[in-house]
Amino acid sequence: MTRIPFIAGNWKMFKTGPEAIEFINALKPLVKDARGREVALGAPATALQAAAEAARGSSILIGAQNIYFEKEGAYTGEISGAMVQATGASFVILGHSERRQFFGDTNEWVARKLAAALDAKLIPVVCLGESLAEREKGDAFKVLSAQLQGSLASLTPARAGTLILAYEPVWAIGTGKTATKEQAQEVHVFLRAETAKLLGEDIAQKTRILYGGSVKPDNAAALLNEPDIDGALVGGAALKPDSFAQIVNF
Repeated sequence: MTRIPFIAGNWKMFKTGPEAIEFINALKPLVKDARGREVALGAPATALQAAAEAARGSSILIGAQNIYFEKEGAYTGEISGAMVQATGASFVILGHSERRQFFGDTNEWVARKLAAALDAKLIPVVCLGESLAEREKGDAFKVLSAQLQGSLASLTPARAGTLILAYEPVWAIGTGKTATKEQAQEVHVFLRAETAKLLGEDIAQKTRILYGGSVKPDNAAALLNEPDIDGALVGGAALKPDSFAQIVNF
């Protein structure tokens, strides 16, 4: 089954609205000839509307880096799926390891945020990944299975059509270390099999699974040519238009 690669940049806590506009205007001509792949940028909440307006008329998708699971209410500092959708954004990153590590996002919270994203008609990109200690103990697959089951607990096959998963080994994020293409492929095969157990083989074969963890122009092609790696979630290399474009055009 052919799955269209999804190449997403995650800007994290970088870029104001004007900086987002400048970046997107520089990126558009660099990726205008990219075919057979989707290009996406996860912007901070304050830059979402500016980014969405700058990307209008292009094939670049804009998304948020997090949402809260309630539709509205007394939740100071939070942003709802409807608020994200109203900016013109079309996807949201959920359960990123930094959200799990620094802000206490649990699998249960990710599951509730996933339901809220689908209610708001946002494409959910659900992140999973093990720490170095967990990998060295031989617990990587156990940890990933628990994260997947917990994070998708609210999901039914009927609602899973737009689901995207992202495998981001915590030990490779911002460290300069990258899983080998063989290591990444092995985990992606495992995650697809686990998804099949939860949602059925048809959904599993359609679900795109991205790799995230120090993806750079010089390693992107090797990773993205593996059969079960369906795109990338790019951090540092997505902060400059030229390096991100090189990954998009792998």
